[in-house]
Amino acid sequence: MRVFAYKVIRDYGFAPNPFHNFCTLATCKPHIRDRANIGDLVIGAGSARRLGDRAIFAMRVTDSLSFDQYWNDPRFFKKRPSFFQSEAMAYGDNIYHHEPGGAWIQEDSHHSFEGGVLNHDNLVRDTSVDQVLISDDFVYWGGLGPVLPTEILDHGLPRDYRSSYAEDEVEAIDEWFRQLPRGLLSRPADW
Repeated sequence: MRVFAYKVIRDYGFAPNPFHNFCTLATCKPHIRDRANIGDLVIGAGSARRLGDRAIFAMRVTDSLSFDQYWNDPRFFKKRPSFFQSEAMAYGDNIYHHEPGGAWIQEDSHHSFEGGVLNHDNLVRDTSVDQVLISDDFVYWGGLGPVLPTEILDHGLPRDYRSSYAEDEVEAIDEWFRQLPRGLLSRPADW
Protein backbone atom coordinates (compact mmCIF):
# COMPACT_ATOMS: atom_id res chain seq x y z
CA MET A 1 0.00 0.00 0.00
CA ARG A 2 1.18 3.51 -0.82
CA VAL A 3 0.04 6.92 0.38
CA PHE A 4 -0.33 9.81 -2.05
CA ALA A 5 -0.79 13.19 -0.37
CA TYR A 6 -1.11 16.58 -2.03
CA LYS A 7 -2.40 20.13 -1.62
CA VAL A 8 -5.88 20.83 -2.96
CA ILE A 9 -5.48 24.38 -4.25
CA ARG A 10 -9.17 24.85 -5.14
CA ASP A 11 -11.93 22.77 -3.56
CA TYR A 12 -15.16 22.94 -5.56
CA GLY A 13 -16.06 19.27 -5.26
CA PHE A 14 -14.73 18.65 -8.76
CA ALA A 15 -11.29 17.11 -8.15
CA PRO A 16 -11.92 15.16 -6.06
CA ASN A 17 -15.64 14.73 -6.56
CA PRO A 18 -17.19 13.37 -3.31
CA PHE A 19 -20.82 13.23 -4.39
CA HIS A 20 -23.31 10.40 -5.04
CA ASN A 21 -21.75 7.82 -2.67
CA PHE A 22 -18.33 7.73 -4.38
CA CYS A 23 -15.24 9.89 -4.15
CA THR A 24 -13.64 10.06 -7.58
CA LEU A 25 -10.49 11.60 -8.98
CA ALA A 26 -11.12 11.87 -12.71
CA THR A 27 -9.40 15.15 -13.54
CA CYS A 28 -6.20 16.90 -12.54
CA LYS A 29 -3.43 14.98 -10.74
CA PRO A 30 -2.43 12.77 -13.71
CA HIS A 31 0.69 11.54 -11.88
CA ILE A 32 -1.40 10.25 -8.97
CA ARG A 33 -4.02 8.75 -11.29
CA ASP A 34 -1.21 7.00 -13.19
CA ARG A 35 0.58 5.57 -10.15
CA ALA A 36 -2.11 4.84 -7.55
CA ASN A 37 -3.50 1.31 -7.34
CA ILE A 38 -6.45 -0.30 -5.63
CA GLY A 39 -5.77 -0.29 -1.89
CA ASP A 40 -3.65 2.88 -1.91
CA LEU A 41 -4.62 5.97 0.08
CA VAL A 42 -5.03 9.38 -1.53
CA ILE A 43 -5.20 12.34 0.85
CA GLY A 44 -5.87 15.95 -0.06
CA ALA A 45 -4.85 18.78 2.26
CA GLY A 46 -5.45 22.48 2.41
CA SER A 47 -3.04 24.91 0.82
CA ALA A 48 -1.04 27.74 2.34
CA ARG A 49 -3.77 30.10 1.10
CA ARG A 50 -6.39 28.33 3.16
CA LEU A 51 -6.80 25.39 5.53
CA GLY A 52 -3.01 24.85 5.74
CA ASP A 53 -2.43 21.64 7.69
CA ARG A 54 -6.01 20.36 7.55
CA ALA A 55 -7.34 17.43 5.55
CA ILE A 56 -9.96 18.08 2.88
CA PHE A 57 -10.50 14.42 1.98
CA ALA A 58 -9.03 10.95 2.34
CA MET A 59 -9.91 7.95 0.21
CA ARG A 60 -8.78 4.37 -0.22
CA VAL A 61 -8.80 3.52 -3.93
CA THR A 62 -11.34 0.70 -4.37
CA ASP A 63 -11.61 0.71 -8.17
CA SER A 64 -10.20 2.34 -11.28
CA LEU A 65 -11.76 2.73 -14.71
CA SER A 66 -10.82 4.22 -18.07
CA PHE A 67 -12.66 7.41 -19.02
CA ASP A 68 -14.92 5.51 -21.43
CA GLN A 69 -15.73 2.89 -18.78
CA TYR A 70 -16.48 5.68 -16.28
CA TRP A 71 -18.69 7.52 -18.79
CA ASN A 72 -20.69 4.38 -19.61
CA ASP A 73 -21.04 2.96 -16.07
CA PRO A 74 -24.60 3.62 -14.75
CA ARG A 75 -23.22 4.06 -11.21
CA PHE A 76 -21.60 7.28 -12.37
CA PHE A 77 -24.26 8.86 -14.59
CA LYS A 78 -25.02 11.28 -11.74
CA LYS A 79 -21.41 12.46 -11.94
CA ARG A 80 -22.00 13.80 -15.44
CA PRO A 81 -22.21 17.59 -15.10
CA SER A 82 -25.54 19.39 -15.26
CA PHE A 83 -25.80 23.13 -14.67
CA PHE A 84 -29.57 22.99 -14.26
CA GLN A 85 -29.87 20.88 -11.11
CA SER A 86 -27.72 21.25 -7.98
CA GLU A 87 -24.25 22.59 -7.23
CA ALA A 88 -23.09 19.00 -6.76
CA MET A 89 -24.32 18.17 -10.26
CA ALA A 90 -22.71 21.30 -11.73
CA TYR A 91 -19.30 20.07 -10.56
CA GLY A 92 -19.66 16.57 -11.99
CA ASP A 93 -16.31 15.11 -13.05
CA ASN A 94 -17.57 12.49 -15.55
CA ILE A 95 -16.64 14.69 -18.50
CA TYR A 96 -14.34 12.75 -20.84
CA HIS A 97 -15.09 10.01 -23.34
CA HIS A 98 -14.30 9.17 -26.94
CA GLU A 99 -16.54 9.91 -29.89
CA PRO A 100 -17.10 7.03 -32.34
CA GLY A 101 -14.20 8.25 -34.52
CA GLY A 102 -11.82 8.07 -31.56
CA ALA A 103 -11.36 11.75 -30.69
CA TRP A 104 -11.81 12.90 -27.10
CA ILE A 105 -14.98 14.68 -26.06
CA GLN A 106 -14.82 17.16 -23.19
CA GLU A 107 -18.33 17.79 -21.89
CA ASP A 108 -19.50 21.25 -20.80
CA SER A 109 -18.03 21.34 -17.31
CA HIS A 110 -15.81 23.00 -14.75
CA HIS A 111 -12.85 22.14 -17.03
CA SER A 112 -14.26 23.54 -20.28
CA PHE A 113 -14.61 27.20 -21.09
CA GLU A 114 -17.96 28.90 -20.64
CA GLY A 115 -20.67 27.51 -22.87
CA GLY A 116 -18.90 24.18 -23.24
CA VAL A 117 -16.10 25.52 -25.40
CA LEU A 118 -13.18 23.07 -25.39
CA ASN A 119 -10.34 23.91 -22.99
CA HIS A 120 -7.52 22.17 -24.82
CA ASP A 121 -4.97 22.55 -21.99
CA ASN A 122 -7.28 20.82 -19.48
CA LEU A 123 -8.17 18.12 -22.02
CA VAL A 124 -4.50 17.33 -22.71
CA ARG A 125 -3.51 17.27 -19.03
CA ASP A 126 -6.55 15.31 -17.83
CA THR A 127 -6.54 12.68 -20.59
CA SER A 128 -2.75 12.16 -20.50
CA VAL A 129 -3.60 9.32 -18.09
CA ASP A 130 -6.70 7.33 -19.02
CA GLN A 131 -7.54 6.30 -15.46
CA VAL A 132 -10.20 7.45 -13.01
CA LEU A 133 -9.62 6.61 -9.34
CA ILE A 134 -12.77 5.56 -7.51
CA SER A 135 -13.52 5.03 -3.84
CA ASP A 136 -16.51 3.92 -1.82
CA ASP A 137 -14.26 4.00 1.29
CA PHE A 138 -13.67 7.70 1.85
CA VAL A 139 -14.24 10.73 4.01
CA TYR A 140 -14.69 14.24 2.66
CA TRP A 141 -14.69 17.24 5.00
CA GLY A 142 -14.29 20.15 2.58
CA GLY A 143 -13.31 23.10 4.74
CA LEU A 144 -13.98 21.39 8.08
CA GLY A 145 -11.28 18.71 8.12
CA PRO A 146 -9.02 17.69 10.99
CA VAL A 147 -5.32 18.41 11.27
CA LEU A 148 -3.32 15.91 9.22
CA PRO A 149 -1.17 13.25 10.92
CA THR A 150 2.37 14.33 11.77
CA GLU A 151 3.68 11.62 9.40
CA ILE A 152 2.33 13.76 6.56
CA LEU A 153 2.94 17.21 8.04
CA ASP A 154 6.55 16.57 9.04
CA HIS A 155 7.53 16.07 5.40
CA GLY A 156 5.54 18.97 3.99
CA LEU A 157 3.38 18.68 0.90
CA PRO A 158 4.20 19.86 -2.60
CA ARG A 159 1.51 21.01 -4.99
CA ASP A 160 1.90 17.89 -7.17
CA TYR A 161 2.06 15.11 -4.57
CA ARG A 162 4.22 13.17 -2.15
CA SER A 163 4.33 9.39 -1.92
CA SER A 164 7.71 8.69 -0.38
CA TYR A 165 6.84 7.62 3.15
CA ALA A 166 8.66 5.06 5.28
CA GLU A 167 6.83 1.82 6.05
CA ASP A 168 6.12 2.83 9.66
CA GLU A 169 4.74 6.18 8.46
CA VAL A 170 2.45 4.42 5.96
CA GLU A 171 1.20 2.17 8.77
CA ALA A 172 0.51 5.17 11.02
CA ILE A 173 -1.32 7.04 8.24
CA ASP A 174 -3.35 3.91 7.45
CA GLU A 175 -4.28 3.56 11.14
CA TRP A 176 -5.34 7.24 11.20
CA PHE A 177 -7.51 6.63 8.13
CA ARG A 178 -9.13 3.52 9.63
CA GLN A 179 -10.33 5.56 12.63
CA LEU A 180 -12.04 8.26 10.56
CA PRO A 181 -15.78 8.59 9.94
CA ARG A 182 -16.88 7.84 6.38
CA GLY A 183 -18.75 9.65 3.64
CA LEU A 184 -19.53 13.21 2.63
CA LEU A 185 -19.47 15.23 5.85
CA SER A 186 -19.50 18.81 4.60
CA ARG A 187 -19.66 20.96 1.50
CA PRO A 188 -16.59 21.97 -0.54
CA ALA A 189 -14.45 24.71 0.98
CA ASP A 190 -14.78 27.02 -2.04
CA TRP A 191 -18.58 27.02 -2.29
